[in-house]
Amino acid sequence: MFTTKTIKLAFVLCCASLPLSAQKINSKEVARLENLAQQVSIIRDNWGIPHVYGKTDADAVFGLLYAQCEDDFKRIEMNYIEKLGRLSEIKGQAVLYNDLEIKLLIDTEAAKADYKKAPLWLKKLLNSYADAINFYLYKHPEVKPALLTHFEPWFPLLWTDGSIGAISTADLTTGELKAFYSGNGDKVAYVEREKNVQTGSNGFAFAPSKTAAGNAILYINPHTTFYFRPEVQVTSEEGLNVYGAVTWGQFFIYQGFNEHCGWMHTSSNVDVADMYAEKIVDKKGKLFYEFDKKLIPVIEKEIIINYTENGKLIPKKFKTYFTNNGPIMAKRDGKWISLKSNNRSMTSLIQSWVRTKSTSFEDYKKAMDLKANTSNNTVYADSKGNIAYWHGNFIPIRDKNLNWSKVVDGSISATQWKGLHNVNETVHLYNPTNGWLQNCNSTPYTVAGENSPKRENYLPYMAPDGENFRGINAVRIFSKGSQYTLDKVIADGYDTKLSIFEILIPSLITVYEKNKTEYPELNEVISTLKNWDYYAKENSVATTLAVEWAYKLDPIILKAYVDEGEPDQVENTRKFATNATAAQMLPQLQFVLKELNSKWGTWKVAWGEINRFQRSNGDIDLKYDDAQPSLPIAFGPGSWGSLPSFKSSYQKDSKKRYGYNGNSFVCAVEFGPKIKAKSLLAGGNSGDPDSKHFNDQSEMYRKGSFKEVLFYKDDVIKNAEKTYHPGE
Repeated sequence: MFTTKTIKLAFVLCCASLPLSAQKINSKEVARLENLAQQVSIIRDNWGIPHVYGKTDADAVFGLLYAQCEDDFKRIEMNYIEKLGRLSEIKGQAVLYNDLEIKLLIDTEAAKADYKKAPLWLKKLLNSYADAINFYLYKHPEVKPALLTHFEPWFPLLWTDGSIGAISTADLTTGELKAFYSGNGDKVAYVEREKNVQTGSNGFAFAPSKTAAGNAILYINPHTTFYFRPEVQVTSEEGLNVYGAVTWGQFFIYQGFNEHCGWMHTSSNVDVADMYAEKIVDKKGKLFYEFDKKLIPVIEKEIIINYTENGKLIPKKFKTYFTNNGPIMAKRDGKWISLKSNNRSMTSLIQSWVRTKSTSFEDYKKAMDLKANTSNNTVYADSKGNIAYWHGNFIPIRDKNLNWSKVVDGSISATQWKGLHNVNETVHLYNPTNGWLQNCNSTPYTVAGENSPKRENYLPYMAPDGENFRGINAVRIFSKGSQYTLDKVIADGYDTKLSIFEILIPSLITVYEKNKTEYPELNEVISTLKNWDYYAKENSVATTLAVEWAYKLDPIILKAYVDEGEPDQVENTRKFATNATAAQMLPQLQFVLKELNSKWGTWKVAWGEINRFQRSNGDIDLKYDDAQPSLPIAFGPGSWGSLPSFKSSYQKDSKKRYGYNGNSFVCAVEFGPKIKAKSLLAGGNSGDPDSKHFNDQSEMYRKGSFKEVLFYKDDVIKNAEKTYHPGE
């Protein structure tokens, strides 16, 4: 989750190709894989979406991973290079401490051990995952992996959550980790993860009482790095028939639906990782930590990370330390700080799979009872008309008298986790009488407007999340909505009101009126903003002025994720607007004018002229160019309240802002006698610039024009572009 409590590995990395050839496979193995491939059929529809059909679940997984490799192998590989803690082998010392962080938090030996003891059904899926990727590399010797020429079946046990890269580190930073393990003397750099920057997702559910046809409707709207999740359908004769978005390299649909139910995950700020101050004692050169007045030896592990430099791999050794709470990650106020977390677990991977085969509300609740989902909230709807919301899932039981967002004493058993809360103890809501649910990475205490759970009924660490402006926008819209259809849900999901400016603009006008003689050049600008309706539009000059101005204000208004007891984004914005002086508002607006006039020769620049979508090639680390074709995008950043999110930024020497994060896979599904669904992707489903499905949805993305989902095989066949077995 993108939170203060959990910091995402969201930096984008360039995939440098090294001179590696495809793996060699013996003839017996080739025959086995060829035979396996014949058990699988892939039908590509007229949008390039793969519909995978297998006799068994394992067959379906084989087809799914093979199809993913066809569409974007490099993204699959990069995700596992990261989870293996081996980025330094292709990126050099620049990410050395990011690799160390991963190796401290995700234990490859534990993943291998889990694979050995995995239930047979899961082991079959894991084997199919590896078989498919290795078969693809065998069949495509022209593909040159950056590092991984052979994939192991235990790899998915390093990454058991479908989130974009959820690594729970509480409030600990990579910088602190480097300082501890290098004494700050190491000149090696690291990439600090973004904190407090809202990306996240939207999930909406509508009960039959709110829909025109009397069927439940689910809206799936993850906000991720573009092209991070492709669209796919996976079907077997063992009860699997699921459609939705899969994260590159994973074998389960992360956000999607089957014919019985659907689920949307939003990033959560539930406290799932804690920091402990350790009492370390040095006795004749041996380290001990104190626990309940006993001295216990500190566990020491040597970790070797290889990094590339001048074409050579150079090993760097780290002596790392662990206590009963977890790895030592930092030093604060003279004390070693350990981290207790749950960054991978086989139970989490099992939960990620079994929920995709749920056939009822009770079935889905059984999946939730595994209590292994560490980073997500869940918005749910089903064919029986149920809608539901769960805020988090894996929530440790702790002493309610402590603030768990702070460092606690690691030397006493009183601060230990006491198991996990049962799901019925956590913040959740089933079938509210208002008939709708929303979560936009915001507080669960407004998830159903006035019918929401009450804060006083829950422990603070269960939902430290605050309100944000997307949440405010969603509640405003759905409180008035009725007779929902797929198209009406999509239209409301594309509401571009930037609700933060309902607070900021009136304050700006008040401040300006008191100081306008000092800022005569702002008169027309203020008039433009005064007459604005707060909706982001392609032809809106006011949108440009407002968005550019807000980014130059006090960064406190951007702080989206808060810890226990802290004011949220909406509170911070209201406080800022109430107390803002001319010096905090007007020079910032002057600077916007100066920038626009310098770049464009005028400050009257429409939002669509400056806010652009461009997909020029399939690189992970995309470069943007004003001279290349791009599309105008009307909607704005989710940080300011737009439900459809389009996070854009200026590039070096660019006049225009280019989007890189926000609406990616979007889908609305209605659970009637037959599934009806519509979906949309940023760009297209293929990562190959030579494919016609690389950019075939870009114009639709711009307009919010969705395509029909082909869920039933008869419809898939009617719209088939290509039918084949893997390897053909």
